[in-house]
Amino acid sequence: MCGIVGMYNKTGQPVDQNVLERMHAQIVHRGPDDSGMHFEGPVGLGFRRLSIIDLEGGHQPMPNEDGTVWISFNGEIYNYQELRKWLIERGHQFQTEADTEVIVHLYEEKGPDCVKELRGMFAFAIVDTRNDMVLIARDHFGIKPCYYTETTDSIVWGSEIKSLLEAPGVARDVNPESFWNYLTFQYAPDPLTMFKGIHKLPAAHYMVIKGGKIKEITRYWDLKFEPEDRPLSYYIEGTQEILRNSVKAHMNSEVPRGAFLSSGVDSSTIVSLLKELEQVKTFTVGFEGAGGQSEIAYARETANILGTEHRDTIITAKEYLDVLPRLMFHQDEPIADPSAIALYFVAELASRYITVVLSGEGADEVFGGYTIYREPLSLKMFDYLPMSMRRTLGSMAEMFPEGMKGRSFLMRGGKTLQERFVGNAFIFGEQMKEEFVRMNPEQMGLRRYLDITQPYYDRAAKYDDVTKMQYIDFHTWLPGDILMKADKMTMANSLELRVPFLDKEVFEFAAKIPAQYRTMNGTTKYVLREAVRDILPKEVAERPKLGFPVPTRHWLKKEHYQWARELIDASPIDHLINKQYVMQMLEDHKNGVRDNARKVWTILVFMMWHQIYVERSVTITPQVPPTVKTRREHNAPLAAY
Repeated sequence: MCGIVGMYNKTGQPVDQNVLERMHAQIVHRGPDDSGMHFEGPVGLGFRRLSIIDLEGGHQPMPNEDGTVWISFNGEIYNYQELRKWLIERGHQFQTEADTEVIVHLYEEKGPDCVKELRGMFAFAIVDTRNDMVLIARDHFGIKPCYYTETTDSIVWGSEIKSLLEAPGVARDVNPESFWNYLTFQYAPDPLTMFKGIHKLPAAHYMVIKGGKIKEITRYWDLKFEPEDRPLSYYIEGTQEILRNSVKAHMNSEVPRGAFLSSGVDSSTIVSLLKELEQVKTFTVGFEGAGGQSEIAYARETANILGTEHRDTIITAKEYLDVLPRLMFHQDEPIADPSAIALYFVAELASRYITVVLSGEGADEVFGGYTIYREPLSLKMFDYLPMSMRRTLGSMAEMFPEGMKGRSFLMRGGKTLQERFVGNAFIFGEQMKEEFVRMNPEQMGLRRYLDITQPYYDRAAKYDDVTKMQYIDFHTWLPGDILMKADKMTMANSLELRVPFLDKEVFEFAAKIPAQYRTMNGTTKYVLREAVRDILPKEVAERPKLGFPVPTRHWLKKEHYQWARELIDASPIDHLINKQYVMQMLEDHKNGVRDNARKVWTILVFMMWHQIYVERSVTITPQVPPTVKTRREHNAPLAAY
C-alpha cells in the first residue's frame, strides 16, 4: 500500500524534478517506509512506500529487465503468486518477490489488458518507452483512488488531489456542478471532483497517454448480475467457501495485521474467518454522548465471544472537533459522512499496533444489505396503479404536515425508482437547493442529480428493482463515499485497509444469487446471514448493525453548536449560498423544530474544506503519523501468509 504521483510533459521536455518532489512530499503519510522517483524523457514517476510484502525489495518505481517499462504502483495483488508462476513459465525473470514486478511482466505479455487478470486493489502508472505511452489504471471497484488533470503543458496524476495542486497551472477553483450535486449526494459524484478540471479515473477503467495527449479512457470490466436458478443451500454453502478464500488471500503480508470490529455481521464475519487462521487484533471506537458508546459495548462483547485481542477508545466532542481540520485536509474533497471521522479515529488506534487491517466494507452492496433495498417490496402495491394516480397521491402527501404518518410512504410511492433512489445518501432535493444556493443550473448548463444516475439506470434496465439499486450504489455511493473515506482515513494513519467482500471472485459468485434470496423473510443480505450462522454466535449474527455511529445530531445542539455558528458566519462563500438560510437550519435543529443535522453538517464540511483548499486560511502540513514510530518499535515483521 503506497502512494503514486506522475507527470507527462506535453512539450516533450524533461519533467521539472522540483515539481515532482513537491507532489511527492504531499503524500508522505501514504508511504513512510521508502520513496523513489524516475525520470524518462518527458515523463516523471514518483512513489511513496508502505512496506507490506518483500520488505527488503520492492523499491519503486520498478523496471522490467531491460529498463524499457517502468511502474509506480499503489495497492495489493492477491493472485500475484499464481501470475508470477505463469510468467516464469513464459520465460520472464524476476528480481524481487514483490507483487509490483508481476504487473510489469504481465503488461509485457498482455499490454493494457493486463488489468483484466489482476485480483486485488490498485492504481498504477506504467511508462512504456518502446511504445512511447503511459498506461494508468484503477481497480475493478475503485478501492484505490486515482486522480488526473490536464494543463496547457502537462498531464498530471496521483493518489491524492493535494499532490496535483503542486503542479504549475493547476487551479483551486470550485466546480459548480460538483458543488450542486454534492449537496444531494454528500460527495462529488464520479468522475468529477470538487476542483474544476481535476477528475477521478473511474473504477474499472484505464487511461492511455500517447503523443502528449490522453488518447483513450476505457472500461475494462463491468458489474454483471446474472442470477441462476439454484437451491438456496447452494448459495449459502458457496458464500461460506468464497469468503474463506477471499479472507485468506487478503491476509498476505509480512507485517502485523488485524481487523476493525463494529457491532454488525460484516466486520464480525471477517474477524471470525481470520480467527480460524490466526489470533486476531481487533479495534473499535465509540463517542461520548447520545448513545455513542453503545458500539463499544457491542464490540467488546463480540470480541470476548470470538476471543480476539481487542482494543477500543472513546472520543470526546472536543477531540473530534480538534482533529477536523486535519481530516478535511486528508479527504482532499468534502465528504459529508460523519462516519468518515469515526473511521479516522479507529484507524489511528489500530495504526499503533498493526500495518494492515481488514474491514467489512462492500458487504451491503455485494449481498444486498441496505434496508432501503426492501423498499421495492413495500411499495409493490403502487405498481398496480396508473402512474397518473400515483403522481396525484404523491402530490397530495407533500401537502401533509412534515412527520405525519404515511406522508413519506405516499410521496415515495408517487415516484418511479429512478426518481426516488439515487444512492444511499440523499441530503438536499432540487427544490430545497434552489431556495438557498446561488446558482441557476439551467443557465449554467449543470447536470442535476437525476442526470448523474440515469446512465446507470439505462445500463441496468434489464434488472429487477433491487438489483438496479445495488447497481446504482456500486457506481455512486460505494466509490464516492464508502471507499473514498476508507482509503483516505486509513492512509492518513499509514495503515493499509483491505476489503475482502470487494473481491472480484466474491462479487462474481454473489452476482448469481437471485434477488429473492438477497432480501428474504423480512431481512436483507439473507444469504450472507445464513452463510455465517455456523461461523458467528447467534447473538452476534442477529444483532442489528450500528457501524461506528457519531452523535452529530446531539453535538450540533450542544457541544458543537457555537463552533458551527462561528464557521457559518465567517465562511466567505456568500457567492455560493445564502448563509442566513443555513444559520436558520442550525437554529431550527438546536431548538428541536426539525432534525437538520445531516443538512447542516454537509454545508459545514464544505466550509471547512473551502478554508483549507480554496481560501488557504488554514494550513496543514503532511506528516508521517506519530503512531508509525510506535508501531515500528513494538512490532517485528511476520512471514508472508
